[in-house]
Amino acid sequence: MAKGDFWSDQEHAKAVSQKYENFKSELSEWQNLQSEVTELGNLASISDDDGEMQEEISSKLIKQEAQFRKMEFAVLFSGNHDRGDAIIAIHAGTGGVDAQDWAQILMRMYLRFCERHKLKTKIIDETPGAEAGLKSVVIEITGPFAYGWLRSENGVHRLVRISPFDGEKMRHTSFALVEVLPAMEEAKVVELKDDDLKIDVMRAGGHGGQSVNTTDSAVRVTHLPTGIVVKCQNERSQLQNKQNAIKIIKAKLLKLHEEQEGEKLQEIKGEYLKAQWSNQSRSYVMQPYKLVKDHRTDYETQEIDRVLEGEFDDFVESYLREKIDKK
Repeated sequence: MAKGDFWSDQEHAKAVSQKYENFKSELSEWQNLQSEVTELGNLASISDDDGEMQEEISSKLIKQEAQFRKMEFAVLFSGNHDRGDAIIAIHAGTGGVDAQDWAQILMRMYLRFCERHKLKTKIIDETPGAEAGLKSVVIEITGPFAYGWLRSENGVHRLVRISPFDGEKMRHTSFALVEVLPAMEEAKVVELKDDDLKIDVMRAGGHGGQSVNTTDSAVRVTHLPTGIVVKCQNERSQLQNKQNAIKIIKAKLLKLHEEQEGEKLQEIKGEYLKAQWSNQSRSYVMQPYKLVKDHRTDYETQEIDRVLEGEFDDFVESYLREKIDKK
């Protein structure tokens, strides 16, 4: 940051500055806690049998232990991209209008979660369902540890409930695929050749306003070598939509490369399970009983309403701890 040409690339400079502020804040918290613990230790050494002072020490100790547990959680974010931003995509799967409604419920759950953790969200593409819900949605999430908080959500999410769209009140099973990608500076190192990209422009669909549905601002980018397709339409500018789409393409290619490397390593170790649609990450059951269960960690809770309100920190923690235990 002290270099003379630091601000010549403003986008890069802002990213580095934000990273610096995050590190500075985290380090400051640990230093303050260390200072408080030292001070409390000194106080305890001279307290003798003073009941009032002992009570004060016990009260401060409880607060310090709670603060330590909160800060210790950040140590679980040990992945390569955990400190960075994230892109989350939700796609309705098998289940028709119920699945599209389920995709919208998941979107609301993640938006609430981000709000609780003071993470900023921006919907960069959204395709509404014909009757209700969403066919797909892409959300950019920025803030400290955004990817670390949300990478546990990657995979297939299964919902079992009595369908509000079924006149006979039958129980339905719906699926949605959640993709979580790292939106970091590292994604910039993925090289894209112009010849590898097919770019189509079109008129934006869905809920519009002013120029959204009246100009060819929507952009669909296809990466020809892999067949990855990304569409963005929520910005009014065609250029901005193109930049967002290419950003997501790069993030997908980065994750694809890392997954391929991981698969090779697992095959060498003799333990490899291909990720498929049938390999669900988490199940949410509303009827005939209430249960949310993560099939990777076996962590479960009956408080499904709380989870759908965005309070699923316990699932994140169990996932991250298991990842560390495996390491």
